[in-house]
Amino acid sequence: MSIFKLQYIRNKINDALHNPLVKNMMIVAIIAILIKVIAFYKETIIAGNFGLDEVIDTFLVAILIPTFIQSVFVSSLNNLFIPNYIAELKSNGNKGGFQSLIITITVGISLFSCLLAYLGTDMFLNIVYSEFPDNYYALIKEQLYFVMPCLFFWGISIALRGLLEVSNRFLVATLSEIIPLLTMIFFLLFLKDNFGYMVLAYGTLAGSILGFAYLLFFSIKYNDLTLSKPVLNDNSRLMINQLPPKISSSFLSAMNNYIDQFFVGQLAVGSLAAISYGNRLPAFGVAIVIMALGSVLLPHFSRLVNEDLKAAYHQLFRALKLILGIGIIIVIISVFMSDWIVELWLERDQFTHKDTLKVSTIQQILLISVPFNLCTLIMVKFLTSINKNRFMAWVSLANLIINITLNFILIKYYDVYGLVLSTTLVFILGSVFYFSYTYKQYKLIK
Repeated sequence: MSIFKLQYIRNKINDALHNPLVKNMMIVAIIAILIKVIAFYKETIIAGNFGLDEVIDTFLVAILIPTFIQSVFVSSLNNLFIPNYIAELKSNGNKGGFQSLIITITVGISLFSCLLAYLGTDMFLNIVYSEFPDNYYALIKEQLYFVMPCLFFWGISIALRGLLEVSNRFLVATLSEIIPLLTMIFFLLFLKDNFGYMVLAYGTLAGSILGFAYLLFFSIKYNDLTLSKPVLNDNSRLMINQLPPKISSSFLSAMNNYIDQFFVGQLAVGSLAAISYGNRLPAFGVAIVIMALGSVLLPHFSRLVNEDLKAAYHQLFRALKLILGIGIIIVIISVFMSDWIVELWLERDQFTHKDTLKVSTIQQILLISVPFNLCTLIMVKFLTSINKNRFMAWVSLANLIINITLNFILIKYYDVYGLVLSTTLVFILGSVFYFSYTYKQYKLIK
């Protein structure tokens, strides 16, 4: 009997390895782990060079504005682009015209965002960081002007990655994430003396340009980029109609980060850097799963919902059970190992043991949110594939209100730890909201 069971298990593993969906997930997961290992090494170099001083704080603020705009506008368009582009391909529509429309809108949004970032920087700094000295503002603005052009390259790169992923070229698309990291490491190791405190800004810009060039080369090589006259049809109109609620949802979600920046601005210098380091391990777990599952599942769900909607829901629920169960086990182990991880990773040169304890506590609090955050992100991918973006906007608004309320209460008693505790509670509540709505939609179909 045991021989038959063993053979059965082998057959199941063999079937899984030959399943295109599982194969793509494994490819992306392996590359994602490699990317995060390189990213951890990069952070080690940065921590050794700068510790928790104002260079790190000012760079994080400088890059916050462009990344906020990119996550709100450009990423929203890309998430809508993939399911509707797949629908266009299934209906034998105008492939080149749809691509041209996406590129045109992306370029317009990116250029407008650069102008918005340039004009809104002073107002943002005066509101959020009013208590900091003038040299703090000067450092932020000087770095921001070199980071802003990244918006254009990020925007087109996201669109090109989407085209490659729709064509199941996940290996090529995911490898593009390594280029900015290697570029930054090169700048830190060999050009720090030349650029000084501006080395992070210069490295970010150079990495975004090289990543864009890489994606453009392979998109042209595989004939995935086939531009023609932009076209408006049913699929493109549906995408454009879904854009306002999707942008609203992304804006409100990203505002949570900005709200947190406002509260961090009232705390001691170095708090922002401590939160950034403390979030590295939780973000690592989220990024690995989302890169492995999210990048593959959005095109997969978009195809499946057009063929068998009930089967798509079943796959979603199986994925959520697996993620939640495994995630909780890994988080428990990581919480107990937190001090050792931070000490091994960061404690050297300017980074003291006191810094280690502070970052470790922040890391432990944020780790609790990881399984819930992962489930939420997977459900967001699914709801995007069925164009349920208006509900996501309402959930994002509720999360923002809850986050502000909890920040006021918890920071008063727990300082910077209250801020990250608020973030964790928001992730948990948001996951509950999303699952309740998703299950309700499933029951209606059933």
